[in-house]
Amino acid sequence: MTPEDRVENKLEINETVFYEGGPAKGDLIVNLLFGLTLIGIPFAVGAIVRALWLRFRITSRRISVSGGWLGRDRTQVVYSQIREVRSVPRGFGAWGDMVVVLNDGAKLEMRAVPRFRELEAYIEERRESRGKAAARSSGADGPAGFAPPARESA
Repeated sequence: MTPEDRVENKLEINETVFYEGGPAKGDLIVNLLFGLTLIGIPFAVGAIVRALWLRFRITSRRISVSGGWLGRDRTQVVYSQIREVRSVPRGFGAWGDMVVVLNDGAKLEMRAVPRFRELEAYIEERRESRGKAAARSSGADGPAGFAPPARESA
């Protein structure tokens, strides 16, 4: 085993994939039906583009969204960067849109997410556990095992 092989083995990160896939099929179907009218054509084109090139991957460590022209743009967010998750049901609750608000105020929009309620709960659970772990490692609560400093009364 060469030193390069050892370095590559150390870089492997164990991630459990919770969801991997594209947008909801119902979104495409509804927008294609709406596209039969003149007003619905842009919505149908948008749904087709989302169905072809948009992919979500939610793992135990991060959220990854690939999209854009031919799926070339990739955005990855780790759970410690997330401040808030908002969701709106679409298609009678069969799928939904999610917005992940980051600590710096940036927003990651995920449209037509299937199983969005389940995914929102999973992201919130991971966000809270990662936030607590980050606070513990940064020492935000003070040194562990020590009593808080005594207050002097005047």
